Amino acid sequence: MTAPVALPFLGGYPEEVLVQVRALIAQDRLAAHLQRLYPGQHAIRNDAALYEHVMALKQRYLRNAPLLAKVQYDNRLQIDQRALGTLTAVSRVQGGRLKAKREIRIAALFKEAPADFLRMIVVHELAHLKEREHDKAFYALCRHMLPDYYQVEFDTRLYLTARALEAAKLR
Repeated sequence: MTAPVALPFLGGYPEEVLVQVRALIAQDRLAAHLQRLYPGQHAIRNDAALYEHVMALKQRYLRNAPLLAKVQYDNRLQIDQRALGTLTAVSRVQGGRLKAKREIRIAALFKEAPADFLRMIVVHELAHLKEREHDKAFYALCRHMLPDYYQVEFDTRLYLTARALEAAKLR
């Protein structure tokens, strides 16, 4: 009997869900399943297009939220440490005042991901402009911007799992 496949991106999900995921993996159908649900990729390939995309969502849902100084893809974000995106505030002294410039960085692997996965990461980071903690209010805001947020988040985790399995095969 073989040991069950490790699913590091799916920690905390119920065992019955993990059994279904392991069955897809055992049948080598996980990637095909995701491809069927999320065909194609988005066209947001560079930082300028990403900035426009994020700002359009911010304008639609979070007009009164703090401004963003920068939005960009980041090759240094470590997926294995669960950093799919970050919102940071870079503080600088300007005159006699302390100014905080907010920046969103999205893991570069999302350049080639389905559009829904990129949007989920962007929505997540935008929600942090208003809500710092991952609490009820935070997830309510995420669902306001992306009604099927929970499903897309789960499917993004499946996507990361499928990528990790493919990378392991190539080693």
